[in-house]
Amino acid sequence: MSDDAMADVAIIGAGICGLMAAAVLALRGLKVVLIDKGRGAGGRLATRRLGAGRADHGAQFFTVRSPLFADWVERWQAVGLVYQWATGWSDGSLAGTKPDGHPRYAVHGGMNALAKHLAAQVTREGAILQTGVRVTAVSPAPAGGPGWELAADDGSRTGARGVVLTAPAPQSLALIDAGHTHLTAADRAALAAIEYAPCLCGLFTVRGGVHLPAPGAVQQPGSDISWIADNQRKGISPEATVLTVHGGPAWSAAHYEAPDAAVQPLLVDALRPWLDDGAEVVAGEVKRWRYAVPVTQHAERMLRSSGAVPLYFGGDGFGEPRVEGAVLSGLAIGHALADELA
Repeated sequence: MSDDAMADVAIIGAGICGLMAAAVLALRGLKVVLIDKGRGAGGRLATRRLGAGRADHGAQFFTVRSPLFADWVERWQAVGLVYQWATGWSDGSLAGTKPDGHPRYAVHGGMNALAKHLAAQVTREGAILQTGVRVTAVSPAPAGGPGWELAADDGSRTGARGVVLTAPAPQSLALIDAGHTHLTAADRAALAAIEYAPCLCGLFTVRGGVHLPAPGAVQQPGSDISWIADNQRKGISPEATVLTVHGGPAWSAAHYEAPDAAVQPLLVDALRPWLDDGAEVVAGEVKRWRYAVPVTQHAERMLRSSGAVPLYFGGDGFGEPRVEGAVLSGLAIGHALADELA
């Protein structure tokens, strides 16, 4: 690939981390290609329609702990995208207890609407977004050329001066290994140390009343079922009552390989205490997140490989968890890489 055709930066993964990195890089005038295997941008900012209803099935909300993230959230609130859903919820065993007062934010139309907003922003700034493309290997540029070459399952190849990998660390390492890219022992060990817990998620349309405590959700930390939420009361599914149920990390790991037909009834059973007499589940499906929650993280918000050519790793497994952690990781990568390529 000629230098004229080469991107400045190729970002693998159009979740919130990749989108934020792309936003910074594009605003600073760099030529960015953002590649994702999904049908659209978002990653775990995932919202699904079920009949007339809608449900978030990945990230359910986000909190704000840093001034930098607060600035972005204020911008999203100003354009009518983000709203404060609640200031906390009861534990399932303590329904009716006072919330903890820490604001939780949701997105009008579901969490994926935030990803669509950011994707539109970065493409307006000149970034190229490619969805439905699965990168299979990240290799040094052929024939000793500058930068990197990304191979995809559709046979396409993308050249870039720098690469950002925002997929979960095991998937990023697999891409590096497939491309025979060398990492130092220290870099490899740092990435291999990042560990994740899975999550099995059920989405269920309910006909009849639901009596989850205000504001329509319960957390049950450490339990088999860690989260139940009413997307109608949340404000993203006005036409129908659709509930989201998340299995806890240990429970999800134990049942992850079981078929949907075995998992779904267990998730429905978890709902029954919150359904009014006569209410019934009329439709449902199971979603799976293999790398849902980072349980062991890299201490810094990003890892820049020790090689001469820019190769960055980031996501919610770096620095801190949650949506905010992924945002801060993407912003840190974007600024560091823009400085390096300037």
